[in-house]
Amino acid sequence: MPVENSGLAVLSDQLVLVTVLLYVFAMIGYALDLGFGRPRSRARAAGAEAGADAGTEVRADAVLATVGGGAAPPAGGAAGPAGASAETAEAVEAAGRDVPVEKEPSSWASRAGTVAVVLTWLGWAAHLSAVLTRGISVDRWPWGNMYEFVVAMCLAAVTAFLFMDLRYRVRFLGAFVTVAAALGLGFSVKYLEVQAGPVVPALNSYWIAIHVSAAIIASGLFTVAGVCGILYLVRKDTALRLPSREDLDRIAHRAIVFSFPIWTFAVIAGALWADKAWGRYWGWDPKEVWAFITWIAYAAYLHARATAGFKGRAAMIVQLIAFACLLFNLVGVNVFIGGLHSYAEVPG
Repeated sequence: MPVENSGLAVLSDQLVLVTVLLYVFAMIGYALDLGFGRPRSRARAAGAEAGADAGTEVRADAVLATVGGGAAPPAGGAAGPAGASAETAEAVEAAGRDVPVEKEPSSWASRAGTVAVVLTWLGWAAHLSAVLTRGISVDRWPWGNMYEFVVAMCLAAVTAFLFMDLRYRVRFLGAFVTVAAALGLGFSVKYLEVQAGPVVPALNSYWIAIHVSAAIIASGLFTVAGVCGILYLVRKDTALRLPSREDLDRIAHRAIVFSFPIWTFAVIAGALWADKAWGRYWGWDPKEVWAFITWIAYAAYLHARATAGFKGRAAMIVQLIAFACLLFNLVGVNVFIGGLHSYAEVPG
């Protein structure tokens, strides 16, 4: 079957390149905002905690004075609320001396973050257009080979980030998600790109819209969780401008909780498609095996989190092992291992 519209196929390739550029510029904007914008400083938190503790003592002294007509003078000779107020000021000042508070960010740094968000949305629109024009040019679902799958997976990852930013305000992940998407697209263009054209007969099925679509959505969400896991492990305690480990752990967990059922559905749908195409649900094909191994790894992560309070560094290591299984299932199996799924059309 020839290409229905070669002009749209060329436009799709050009839009992918435009998307890469927009993501790179967005990454620079996020990096400027992260480096020079408002820091996630522990100084303010320390000062607030000190003020809250001292304020609690002030209220307690006031209550004692009201109920009992007097209160024992605090250590240091100061009496009543006035002494406590002095202690409050000293505590806040001491906290400020222990952890220096950085200067207020420049206005241009905040604008850089806003521009980065706009560029990300523009890149997302170009990315979506590239996928749609690719599919229209050949009149089929645009994920019939490895190049198209990676492009669609990167789109799913950016879509997940933008949705989470609207819902949970996770702009601090923008620099890392956009650079991951740009690298994924660059890798696909450099090493995986094939001309738009027909697919093998086994893929001419409505199951490609069910099974592969679910795998793409889940893989995009797993990618966001993987970015959080890498940041968690490399983050130093002195890196005040990066998100806290608690935030990274929470975001990764939410992404996996949402994507795991989708991946489960993708595995089940793949078995149903295999029965329709090859007459069996399971045949120990390498792709099937590694998809199941990936499912087990993420299930182990969720089970440990739910039953044993398995959090922190150990949990992140487990989910990164699962993410490595996902990447090997995507790249390693298609490139290095043969099987019934060897129709990924990787250029030689």
